[in-house]
Amino acid sequence: MGGFSVSKKADFPIVAILSGGTSGEREVSIRSAKALFKALEEFYPVDLIDVTVDALPRELDSERHVVLSALHGTFGEDGGMQKLLEDAGFSYSGSDSESSRLCMDKTAAKELVAAAGVRSPAGRLLDNSATADPAALISELGASLILKPNNEGSSIGLHFVEGVEELERKLKELPAGEWMIEQRVYGRELTVGILENRALGVVEIVPRSGRFDYESKYTAGMTEYHWPAKLTDQQTAEIRQMAEIAFRACGCRDFARADFMMSDRGEIFFLEINTLPGLTETSLLPKSALCEKIDFPALAKKLAEPAVKRFAELHLTR
Repeated sequence: MGGFSVSKKADFPIVAILSGGTSGEREVSIRSAKALFKALEEFYPVDLIDVTVDALPRELDSERHVVLSALHGTFGEDGGMQKLLEDAGFSYSGSDSESSRLCMDKTAAKELVAAAGVRSPAGRLLDNSATADPAALISELGASLILKPNNEGSSIGLHFVEGVEELERKLKELPAGEWMIEQRVYGRELTVGILENRALGVVEIVPRSGRFDYESKYTAGMTEYHWPAKLTDQQTAEIRQMAEIAFRACGCRDFARADFMMSDRGEIFFLEINTLPGLTETSLLPKSALCEKIDFPALAKKLAEPAVKRFAELHLTR
């Protein structure tokens, strides 16, 4: 996939869609980028650029391009690409480098959101899983636990653990790095998009396996989605309010997606916030937008507009 331009609508800057990247989510990113390209070429001149190394693509020109990144995972979503764009003077859509870095750190984001008054499952950061005490963790957090990398997305490396023996075995198998361990909340899995600082519709995720892991997320037929979720007006309002609080607490801008669990007792728990969620036509943020009657082409245009606006403001001041 190389970079190429669509030359119509020359009054606008070219929207460069960054695709691929070097993380484990490269294939997901490519699908997002292709969907955005197809939708946006109706509105803007567009470049589709394949990112294959952790650096700014040479095709980018800050005098001609604005950037809408579809890079997921490390470097693309953790502030690495955003910092390079900022340092090179590019106008781009999405959260800035500081917010992106924060939200990729699940523990840090949870702490900020909890400080803003939003409930989340009890958990701990394990910086060395090999030295962790399984019995102590079970005593603190309960027997049903979730293990996940502290700085990954797309449910990569997600593990469900039950009891001391399984936890002890799993901790020995984990690759080196930072891992989050948290109490497992049983109930309904919910997600909501945030666009232009406002929460959209709530989507319910119903994996047939009972576990929304990487396989359930990306294997056709393994997960059902209900949008809008069948909730009371009060529950919907509470989740949307919590999503907006999380968005502000983490310093996000333009768009994001926040994930929640609602326990069998009706308690709502914040899980994490995604600054660059999947953006194919069947992804969760587009489903959330459809609840508000925003179809995919209209959503794609709204995602690109902040970058175009920033570009115009920057050039007007020169």
